[in-house]
Amino acid sequence: MPNVGEMAKKLSPKGWAMIIGSVVGGIAFLMIVMSMASKPSYSTLEAGIDPAQTGKITSTLSAQGISYQLQNNGTAVAVDSTQTAKARVALATAGLLTTQQPGFSLLDKQQLGQSNFQQQLTYERALEGQLGSTIETVDGVTSATVNLVIPNTQDQLFSDQSQAATASVLLGGSQLSSESVRGIAQLVASSVPGLNVNKVTVNGADGTQLWPTSGSSGAGEGLLSKQQAEQKYDSTMSSQVNAMLAQTLGVGKAQVVINANVDANQATSDALVYAKKGTPLTQTTQTETLKGGNASAAGVSGTAGNIPAYAAGAGGGGSGSNYSNKTTNTNYGVNKTVTHTVVAPGNVLNQSVSVLVDKSVPAASLPAIKQAVSNAVGLNAKRGDTLSVGQLAFAKQPTAAPPAASPTAMLKYAKYGAAALGSLLFLVFAGRMLRRREREAFAGQPTWLRELEAPRTLASLEAAQQGGGGAVTAAAPTEVMALKSPVNVARRQVEDLVERDPERVAQQVRAWMTEED
Repeated sequence: MPNVGEMAKKLSPKGWAMIIGSVVGGIAFLMIVMSMASKPSYSTLEAGIDPAQTGKITSTLSAQGISYQLQNNGTAVAVDSTQTAKARVALATAGLLTTQQPGFSLLDKQQLGQSNFQQQLTYERALEGQLGSTIETVDGVTSATVNLVIPNTQDQLFSDQSQAATASVLLGGSQLSSESVRGIAQLVASSVPGLNVNKVTVNGADGTQLWPTSGSSGAGEGLLSKQQAEQKYDSTMSSQVNAMLAQTLGVGKAQVVINANVDANQATSDALVYAKKGTPLTQTTQTETLKGGNASAAGVSGTAGNIPAYAAGAGGGGSGSNYSNKTTNTNYGVNKTVTHTVVAPGNVLNQSVSVLVDKSVPAASLPAIKQAVSNAVGLNAKRGDTLSVGQLAFAKQPTAAPPAASPTAMLKYAKYGAAALGSLLFLVFAGRMLRRREREAFAGQPTWLRELEAPRTLASLEAAQQGGGGAVTAAAPTEVMALKSPVNVARRQVEDLVERDPERVAQQVRAWMTEED
């Protein structure tokens, strides 16, 4: 066993720096390898996801104990590479696995020499895939399959009977409102040349025909039914209030349920308002004047007895009389305003709001929660709205179990460990080799140097010469002819050592000189 203390004393600062650097590098390399080995690798499972569906996908993966990672701002989901198959099965079972349909990219793969029928068929397939991908972006639609029948215009050019284009759409997902279904039908009809909206058939996942319906051609085809209007209002308001409470109290700390009575009937309202002051329309002014002259006495006929007493004295007074009369007539009109209003459906008649809070929430926060929910839903006590707040112990949310290590992952970790162990052994053996070379270079005096320093007698030299250059006797310590070798290996080693590290050679020579003194 080598003496560690003696080895440590003989090491120079450069040697210590090499050893310490090797140890630090080995530890850093081992830590990097272990961190890379312990970090799971993720592969993208789905991309281009609607952010509204991301929460459902992550909940399904967590319930199955599958580790996941969100990418591209929540529009892509990546899972552990060893759990890809399990994740696909879980999402397909829940109806959340979207398949990328071929769209207009099919037109880029067309080849020269295709017939008119092949080109028409490729165009229909590309348009079907593009429409299906577009419809899947609608909120509430998880899958969409579109089938188109587009007649060839060249075949019908000289035909008496023309065939109209038709389309069928199969939707998968939650229950859609009639307005959403009508929008999908309009989308398909507007994307296909010569397709009428009444020639589009939309069916749900259960086979129910959603479009066209019996009232699809009426004036109120876009109106929601009472049940649909109430469901839409309840879900919208509940999601908004739940999001508000989740931001303040935390996820899973409160739950709000709203049950509203919505008026889904469309009504009209007419209002007639008169102005308080009239407006003059026409004005008529009439002026009448009369001037009287002097009366003569000879012109009076009849006798004095036939003239009444009141007329007898009037003859002289009527001379020089004037008559004037002015009349003004104005017609007034009253200003009025007629308002015709169409009252859209959706007016809330009354609603009841129920709020449940977890026991972990302090009781002192309940009044503030009640006031916040009341303001958020627009609670109106005059129309009969009610609000109830309760506190219960919520069930604990299931936590995803850590994934079990598969044999493939264990083998991968074993390879990393073997690489780290090999690197560490290389550093150890390299350090030992360096220390051994240092010991060999300065471990005592060389043999040739000791032989030169040892005194030899003249008799021994003569005896060696009389031997005819043969083998040296046992009494002789060494052969004289060995010093005359054409290649002095020891001297070359010393010269190389002097060139490589002259300071250490000088230190050794000084040590020898000190010992002789």
